[in-house]
Amino acid sequence: MSSEETSTIQMNRPVADVSATWRTLMIVGGILAVMGVIAILAPFVTGVALSMLLGALLIVGAALRGIHAFGAKSWTGALVQGGIAILYTVAGVALIANPVYGLVSLTILLIAYFLVDGLLEIAMGLRLRPDANWGWVVASGVLGLVVAALLFVGFPSTALWAVGLLFGVNLLASGISMVMVAMDGRSHAREDAASSAARSV
Repeated sequence: MSSEETSTIQMNRPVADVSATWRTLMIVGGILAVMGVIAILAPFVTGVALSMLLGALLIVGAALRGIHAFGAKSWTGALVQGGIAILYTVAGVALIANPVYGLVSLTILLIAYFLVDGLLEIAMGLRLRPDANWGWVVASGVLGLVVAALLFVGFPSTALWAVGLLFGVNLLASGISMVMVAMDGRSHAREDAASSAARSV
């Protein structure tokens, strides 16, 4: 087999995989899109649920840290692991007991993320300036800075909706993209079925 044929097979393999599993991909994408719409319509409830989920994960992490502390070979390692376990426990219980407090913390993290990501994208776009699409990268970075500024100006009231809304938008975008990929895979599957039928005649 020549190298050209091998590369062609490798390039067609993802298309073949999507063609074989497009139904599952479309179902999962549809579910994600519906969940995204629900999260967008009820951003506060979604944010509270995410905050409580984060608290539960912290408590699980605290239990794992505690187990690791008992297995530590030195007393300093045990103290460090035990201290981290206590910190995780306090943070997890606080988030579950008062999830709105967790929304405030998560919103601050979102502001910091959009700020840093926006600055990095602008710097990357300016470095790519000879390239044809450098403006899109800069525009994406500017959009990130605008989102960070809007969240910061409206803080702390933005904490009531920002986390849930952005999470819902992310779910919706991911679901739609998966559905589009699945539709492309379905068309390829139909073309393959038609060509197979034509060869069998």
